[in-house]
Amino acid sequence: MPPSVKKIALFGGVYSNHHALSAALAASREYGVDATYCLGDLGAFGPHPDLVYPLLRTNGVEVVSGNYDDSLARDLADCQCGYTDPRDNYFARLSYEYTVRNTSEANKRFLRTLPNAIRLRLGGHRVLLSHGSPRRQNEFLWESTTPDHFLEKLCDDFEADVIAVTHTGLKWQRHLPSGRLVVNVGVLGRPENDGTTRVWFTIVEARGVGNGTDAVHVDFVPVHYDHRTLADEMRQEGLPAEFIETIETGWWTTCLEVLPHKERARGKL
Repeated sequence: MPPSVKKIALFGGVYSNHHALSAALAASREYGVDATYCLGDLGAFGPHPDLVYPLLRTNGVEVVSGNYDDSLARDLADCQCGYTDPRDNYFARLSYEYTVRNTSEANKRFLRTLPNAIRLRLGGHRVLLSHGSPRRQNEFLWESTTPDHFLEKLCDDFEADVIAVTHTGLKWQRHLPSGRLVVNVGVLGRPENDGTTRVWFTIVEARGVGNGTDAVHVDFVPVHYDHRTLADEMRQEGLPAEFIETIETGWWTTCLEVLPHKERARGKL
């Protein structure tokens, strides 16, 4: 029987940003949540990936396996990020190789224990938490290009009233014609290409006990953290200047080719 809760905090893509994770955990406690979940990709872009794990453990965060986590757990050759552009794959390789070298064997063993999805009850609603999508770990569900009928089919196929994902790095929510809900919870690891240094997590709350998604309320919560110290740590670790620029400016400098036209048009490059 899945656990039953009323209010949850959802974190996406930590990307080794232990400063943002610490700030988000503190902020989520102020909301009085019943449980906290991370939807995967603990490592990537940032420095010192092993600093993330103690924060998750001591705060009782349940974690879904992301593509990064799965690759580390199985000692794969790449991050399974789902990119097709050569430049995106070049930077993905640099990020993954750094994370592999700097993740302890104990933490890799932990990653092998992670589920691909978590089910729970939020009030009267069946909630499914996954990384990219319920059907594929590295699937990109973009706001502008993912049609309602496909999201409805995911809800049907996976028997869910609410589906929560991450992977794209950009938050959004959609109430479907059926009354069900799909939400991309955003990521903690880097800004969402909006020219600010803040990152985001999501609070999802059941404000009733019925089965209609009008009883589910979503809050996207901005997180301000010590991004300058993170950038300094990245420099000290020899991480690419492009990754550091994103942390300092809020504009993406990599992983741009995967963006659909509307999402890319909101950015600077």
